[in-house]
Amino acid sequence: MNKQKREYYFDNAKFILIFLVVFGHFISPHKSNSDVLYTVYNFIYTFHMPAFILIAGFFSKSILKEGYLKKIFKKILIPYFIFQMIYFAFYTVKNGSEAFTLFDPYWTLWFLLSMVLWNVLLFVFARIKYPLVIALAIGLVAGYIQDIGTFLSLSRTFVFFPVFLLGYYLKKEHFYALLRTDVRIASGAIFASMLISYYFFFPEAAKEWLLASSSYEELGVGAEQAILIRLLMYGLMLIATFSFMALVPRRQLFFTHMGGRTLYVYLLHGFVVKLFSITPFYDAIQETGSYVLFLALAAAVTLLLASKPIITVAQPLIELRTNLLQKYMSRSRKTADAS
Repeated sequence: MNKQKREYYFDNAKFILIFLVVFGHFISPHKSNSDVLYTVYNFIYTFHMPAFILIAGFFSKSILKEGYLKKIFKKILIPYFIFQMIYFAFYTVKNGSEAFTLFDPYWTLWFLLSMVLWNVLLFVFARIKYPLVIALAIGLVAGYIQDIGTFLSLSRTFVFFPVFLLGYYLKKEHFYALLRTDVRIASGAIFASMLISYYFFFPEAAKEWLLASSSYEELGVGAEQAILIRLLMYGLMLIATFSFMALVPRRQLFFTHMGGRTLYVYLLHGFVVKLFSITPFYDAIQETGSYVLFLALAAAVTLLLASKPIITVAQPLIELRTNLLQKYMSRSRKTADAS
């Protein structure tokens, strides 16, 4: 299998997942108004972030190379700091006085902070015996810490780290084995069965387990039951995640090249969601019940935020650099050399 097809597959997966992230955030405030929205919301939250985390772990195989962690810190912590300050300013204007902190990430920024911590943990776990067993044990025990939660995104970091670590140990052959016709058919059946089951049987309290941001005490579960429920969550999460990966197209599609721009969509879409929340658009959807418009809106926003014009404008903010300047300097050097 050539490198080009591998890139198509993973880029397709990342673009579809970031679309689901955007879609999930659009429908989140309205899920209680519709059984269908509530079902879809819980269903996609079972796998869309775990799948992202699995892929992130897969692409972290250079963790032991010199300079890798420094590169991760620069790539992720800089936009984290910038957008943490932007959200602080936003909520200060919206809600009044707001205490600024770098250690309690706003809304979607938890993923960036956890990504840094997952790589730090991976640097250690890649060197020890039985890493997956130990990581799973930590993920199970973390919920017993009463005050664990959003601070440093510790709860999600520990709970989802086994998924990140699993991705690190997977090879591309493991992913491509999922793409056999029989596996795809079985995965489609699993997806359909889970979606139908969620509609009829998904408990109200279960959605908080999918978010993985609360202690067992906050979730209102006894110590004896907690580990069993979290193990069930891990099982559902992995079944749904690998079923999704089996259904991802391998060929190049019109959005494939945008799969490498998911960081931009992830960081920017929150402001678009907030903007729409103060317009009559949501009220119109609520009154008409035309919830399918959320799909169209999420697709349009994802495509827009992954487009070249948006990348060009946002790059100095997110990466503190611009390709336009680099291209200009490169052309200037070539002109100088020619003369």
